[in-house]
Amino acid sequence: MVSYAPLWRTMEKCGATTYTLQVKGGISSSTIRRLKAGDSVSTNTLDALCKILNCTMKDVVEYLPDESRNGD
Repeated sequence: MVSYAPLWRTMEKCGATTYTLQVKGGISSSTIRRLKAGDSVSTNTLDALCKILNCTMKDVVEYLPDESRNGD
């Protein structure tokens, strides 16, 4: 599972809001809804988030193993 928890922490640290993402980065409101819901987004969006926030991928997204898969 992919988590965007690092994104929200990075935004808080930088003083950025979802409005900042929309205005400065051209991130659509539908993409922001997808991020909030934990849905998938494109690599282009991840790239844009890193540019807007001047950070790396680990500051935006993290992988959380799905424990229900039992090593499949």
